[in-house]
Amino acid sequence: MMTHRGGGPGADGRYDVVIVGGGPAGLSAALMLGRARRSALVIDNGEPRNAPAAHMHGYLSRDGAPPGTLLAVGCDEVVGYGVEIARGRAVSAARDGAGFAVELDAGRIVRARRLLVASGIVDELPDVPGLAGRWGRDVLHCPYCHGWEVRGQRIGVLVTSPMSVHQALLFRQWTDRLTLLLHAAPPLDEQDAERLAARDITVVRGEVVGVEVAQDRLTGISMATGELIPLDALAVAPRSVPRSSVASGLGLEPSPHPSGMGEHIAADDTGLTPVPGVWVSGNLANPAANVLGAANAGAIAAGAINADLIIEETNAAVQARRNPFCAESEARLCEQVMGERRHGR
Repeated sequence: MMTHRGGGPGADGRYDVVIVGGGPAGLSAALMLGRARRSALVIDNGEPRNAPAAHMHGYLSRDGAPPGTLLAVGCDEVVGYGVEIARGRAVSAARDGAGFAVELDAGRIVRARRLLVASGIVDELPDVPGLAGRWGRDVLHCPYCHGWEVRGQRIGVLVTSPMSVHQALLFRQWTDRLTLLLHAAPPLDEQDAERLAARDITVVRGEVVGVEVAQDRLTGISMATGELIPLDALAVAPRSVPRSSVASGLGLEPSPHPSGMGEHIAADDTGLTPVPGVWVSGNLANPAANVLGAANAGAIAAGAINADLIIEETNAAVQARRNPFCAESEARLCEQVMGERRHGR
């Protein structure tokens, strides 16, 4: 069996791998696959999750770099290894023989032997006027990503889930001027109230109805009672909503993530899903992953995909060697039959 070695689809019009999503996970996977001499296509719509943030943090050697810079450099690197990048949105995917067909919003259809979905998530914020406009600036979610920049300042934590108390205890590491805003949540239980009091975290009851801004900086939040609470930053845990239309078309539906942050597409440690030949990676699989974690997950998925392809190719080569009458012109048919048997078709 002839195998294609990078730089575009093979003679059968298929890529080895199509990657849906060109964020840290998708590009990291593309880099590994390109270096493995695999033909790969990245489909990306240019809407990264962290676009509102001016800088990313916690990424060794890239701390403080703008997120867009990482992606631009990553695109240049993967293209250098023969990986193709298609700008647009993948709208659906379906089985196509032993592989997959992916449709783009412009109507183009591409085919692949394996599929990696790294389309990410959308952060769903509470419906508080003015909150979304400050997101990624002084309305934050992750203390490890943004805590250093607001250290020692007046920080509020808006309760959005049972994990918000944990979020407040985390942010306490960065400041001793911390306020927990119960908003629409029920009163705290006795244990949580004791823990917060022991850490000198102020608890405010009542509904938050807006954010106050002066000279393009958050200055506080306004309460339904008319009270204004001065703050320099507000921490909010958004609900993670998967961009899962492609995965759902293959029978992979979102399920609650163990962290309580929202939903994800479940997979094993390499990103392999219950659908043979389909991997997921990045925030789509783990909404709690930071940029570095997402990039690492993409690299792990790429290694697993390449290994899976090698097994398939080796099995086909063994079959061809056992049957000398299986000419080169028939090799691809042999591969297809074996793939269908492997996937129970």
